[in-house]
Parts: sequence; structure tokens; C-alpha cells
Amino acid sequence: MIQIDNLSKRFGDVVAVDNFSLTAQDGRITGLLGPNGAGKTTTLRTLYGLQKADQGRVSIDGIDIASDHLKAVRRLGIFPDSIGLYGRLTTREHLHFFGRLHGLKGAALEAAVERTRAYFLSDDLLDRRCQGFSHGQQMKVALSRALIHHPQNLILDEPTNGLDVMSIRLLRSLLRRLRDEEGQCILFSSHVMQEVSALCDHIYIMADGRLKAEGTPDQLCDMAGEKNLEDAFIKLLGSAEGIAL
Repeated sequence: MIQIDNLSKRFGDVVAVDNFSLTAQDGRITGLLGPNGAGKTTTLRTLYGLQKADQGRVSIDGIDIASDHLKAVRRLGIFPDSIGLYGRLTTREHLHFFGRLHGLKGAALEAAVERTRAYFLSDDLLDRRCQGFSHGQQMKVALSRALIHHPQNLILDEPTNGLDVMSIRLLRSLLRRLRDEEGQCILFSSHVMQEVSALCDHIYIMADGRLKAEGTPDQLCDMAGEKNLEDAFIKLLGSAEGIAL
């Protein structure tokens, strides 16, 4: 479970996140929605320890990320907003490297690579250097890298960006399986309302660093008096100005 309590973060005079709280439970897919600049990526970066909160508490499975950072992030699989692949490494070498960082070795590491490969990766990608990969191919490697250690909690920042239709369908199926069969906690940020509506059990909408609304997709539609999530999203924000969907 991922718990955020009264998180605030400033950059100089800019308030990026303002007293924001969120609970993402095991066995549930939780969505984080908001226009560009809402504070979503800042919130996620604070979750996995890239930056420190000015105030508030973040915990992963009850482990406070400020007091025991390494123990907390071991419970996470992270797909960040910046892919950050090493061009000289093959896909297999990426998976080996990140698997070892999480303590995997020997037969356990090879089994993890094979399990993860089966999610997205075709055999021709596995032993090719990542330099020259298309954006979609890079996304597949980064997603596989996040899953190599079979984490209990998965954080995804815009995971479908650049994926083709078949890969998006594979990702949807995988996330549902991780939720339903393995009880994992999945938190993801997206601008694609179709993905959020299709996948999310619970949604948090934020703008200007603050919580605007939360609930199931149906509850949010009821709050706004709208029939679809996109219209509800815009209405709950109070303005369509500047919103990138």
C-alpha cells in the first residue's frame, strides 16, 4: 500500500504540491489525474525518493520513505517520466543490471528475466543494444525494468505514451493480472481518459498541487453530473483552459 499524508513541496516561490493526501491500496489500480503542471510528477518523484517533501509523510507498505528510504523503495517498481536507458546496454543487460540492484542473482535472476521478457519483449529486442530503439521499444524496456524484481507496488508515470495499440492492450491485461491475481498496488498517472476509465478502481484528480476530487470513475461522473470521465474531469476542475488531454 502507498500512503501520502498532507504532502507539500515548493520550488522557490512556486508551490508544486499543497497539502495533498492519497491512499493507493493493494489489489487496486489507483489513477492520478490532472492537467499539465498539476503536481502529479512532483508527487510521484517524492514517492520514490528523488526529492524530499517540505512537509507531510510518505510511506510504502508502512515504511516511512524519509526515515528508511532504501527499505521503502525496495517495495517499489518505478516507471518514471524520464526513461533513462543506457544506449550501449542490451535489453537483457538492462534487466540483469536492475535485477542485481534488487538482490537477484543466478537462477533466480534468469527466471526473473524470462518472466519479465514474456510481458512485452520479443526475442529480437532482448539481445539488441538499446541505442537506436524507437520510443515505443524504449518504453517496453523501461516497463520491463520496473517489473524485474516483481514488486508489490508499481508506480507508472504516463506508461502508455508511445506504445502501439497491441502493446497498450498487453499492458492493460498485465496490470489487471497483477491487481487481480497477485494483489499488487498500482498507481499511475495518465492523460489518456480511455486508459484511466478502463483500468482504475479509484481516481484522484489534482490541480495547482491540490486535491480537487476523488472517487471511482462512476462516482466522479455522478459528482459532475456527466456521463463520461473526460467531461467529468473538466467540470470538476472548473475550467477547460490549459488542460492537455
